[in-house]
Amino acid sequence: MKNLGAPNAAMADFPFDAVGFDLDGTLLDTFQDLGAAVNHALKIGGFAPVPVGTSKDLIGGGAKMMLAQAVEAQKGVGGGFEGGLEGGEFRALYKVMLKYYAEHNAVHSAPYPHAREVVAALKSRGVKVAVVTNKFEEFARSILTQLDFIAPFETVIGGDSMGKGADGKFLSKPHPEPIFEAQKRCGGGSFAFVGDSTYDVKAARAAGVPVIAAAYGYCDLPPHELGGDAVIDSLDALIAALEAL
Repeated sequence: MKNLGAPNAAMADFPFDAVGFDLDGTLLDTFQDLGAAVNHALKIGGFAPVPVGTSKDLIGGGAKMMLAQAVEAQKGVGGGFEGGLEGGEFRALYKVMLKYYAEHNAVHSAPYPHAREVVAALKSRGVKVAVVTNKFEEFARSILTQLDFIAPFETVIGGDSMGKGADGKFLSKPHPEPIFEAQKRCGGGSFAFVGDSTYDVKAARAAGVPVIAAAYGYCDLPPHELGGDAVIDSLDALIAALEAL
């Protein structure tokens, strides 16, 4: 493991006052629990289950998009969040998925290697840390609490935390508002973000903050095509990557 930095390193030696992290595919490996929830809903809806591993390809836009894409793939249609289903069918399946996930969201999920250590190293430097995810805030807090990993974070901002915009959709990534709010809750100052998807990079770009792409995560494009300011293959490379920006 690389040296994550001297425990008492002065904050002045570090270029950022705060660092925000995406959750799924960046801090936590969560695809098995998400995949199980998708398959539970698919079974209830009379659809075939999908290989749990393929859920990695659906993570990023939130649980609703995951389920919609899984349904659309089997129906052979597009249709956005309704998954090609009629009336309230999709909404009913979505509620089934959320209920299942609420009860089984930390069965297999776990922090990535070095996640706890790098967060602790940042904190030891006086850097504030935050979570900004498209997962509902309640779920994000629940999982982090069950994993005994919520205490270091200044704030947890979920996909529903910022409310809805004029179009009726949640102000979640790639909208910049969650990044702005995380920066504000961390006291302002210089801020960098870490994520594994185009949603993360676009949100950071729109908010005008540097972004590190996590190549080990659930990238929806090849990591070097995400558009990050740097790419890391493991979280133990994060501090050095941030210092190099």
